[in-house]
Amino acid sequence: MKRAGQEVVAENEAPQTSQKSKKQKTCLYGSVFGESHLHTSMDWGSLPHHVVLRIFQFLPLVDRARASSVCRRWNEIFHIPDLWRRFEFELSQPATSYLKSTHPDLIQQIIKRHADHLQYVSFKVDSSTESAEAACDILSQLVNCSIKTLGLISTAKPSFMNVSKAHFASALTVVFVNSKSLSSIKIDDTPLDDPSLKVLVANNSDTLKLLKMSSCPHVSPAGILCVADQCHGLKELALNYYILSDELLLALSSEKHVDLEHLRIDIVSENPGQVEFHTIKKQSWDALVKHSPKVNIVMYFFLYEEEFDAFFREETPVTHLYFGRAVSKAMLGRIGMNCPRLIELVVCANGLQPLDDELIRIAERCKNLTAMGLGECEVTCRGFIEFVKMCGGRLTQLSIMEEVLIPDNDYSLDRLHLEVSKHLGRMWFPDMMPTW
Repeated sequence: MKRAGQEVVAENEAPQTSQKSKKQKTCLYGSVFGESHLHTSMDWGSLPHHVVLRIFQFLPLVDRARASSVCRRWNEIFHIPDLWRRFEFELSQPATSYLKSTHPDLIQQIIKRHADHLQYVSFKVDSSTESAEAACDILSQLVNCSIKTLGLISTAKPSFMNVSKAHFASALTVVFVNSKSLSSIKIDDTPLDDPSLKVLVANNSDTLKLLKMSSCPHVSPAGILCVADQCHGLKELALNYYILSDELLLALSSEKHVDLEHLRIDIVSENPGQVEFHTIKKQSWDALVKHSPKVNIVMYFFLYEEEFDAFFREETPVTHLYFGRAVSKAMLGRIGMNCPRLIELVVCANGLQPLDDELIRIAERCKNLTAMGLGECEVTCRGFIEFVKMCGGRLTQLSIMEEVLIPDNDYSLDRLHLEVSKHLGRMWFPDMMPTW
């Protein structure tokens, strides 16, 4: 019997030890978090309004929608206007695209309850015409909007370009007429036309500050000139070279116009010889720089070698130059002679002739150059070191593929990186082509 009693006592000791252990842990946690958190369960529904709102602002839309079903109060916060100022509609066809898409029910809810709250709106669509047409349908319903920024983003062509001009123009007209406070519009690769621009100007001339409309083939030089003549607050403009004109530069240089900060120009040719490029007069460029001395003029070239004849014959105030196709030695030589404001130069391809003389001339004449990138080109190690020596520490970005550099009797590739590092004042190595 004693043995049995001892066994009972032993069995009863284990729970006592467990209770003591729990008590010790409770004291430990209580000292860290405070006793009040242990004896009262948190009521998430009673969180302060501004805290829930702040949490919702960091949540993706799907998670925010799920959180709104926690309680009535959270659902009310879900519909607060502050959460709907900025929205990106994502439209894609599941059968042909990997992009996620905004649920149609949510789109209708936004149009019904939050159209008048939207201010910063963008549409991201895949390459399908159906997605682009769906974006236009949504735009057509934003009749009570007060949009400040609008962006139409195609992840791949053709997208908006396959939408009929009438459908696209009708959708834009709804936004242009009803917003009356548009400050930023990004509508590259769309069937935008001159009448649409006139509607934009008529309703938003006092507020428009940024207009990006590269690859809009239905816009004429007269159409963009109308914008420059009326929108005196315009600070950033992106367009294709074919609608750039002396008249446009002079309009941007008028006394009524604010200083232009950024001008991007795309010069594109799909087939060699099909387009004859005009020349912009030096006086027009000079007028723009005199009026806006800090303007960045960015030029993207996608031309064939024989199509560069119209460019850089005279001094041109370009600051950033990007060549997406091969460019001749003669063209690079003209850049060294006639682009004194040049800050950045990227050459994707040139050919098999070393560019030593051209780079040295650029280093001599382009005193503001701080960034250089060379792809499929050839430069001797001696010529490259001379270029870097002349530029010195002002070259904050220097990206050169190792295959570009030709070893010579004076410098090997191993010695080259030491010499270049010395002149730059920091460690530098050429870029390596991945081998996978």
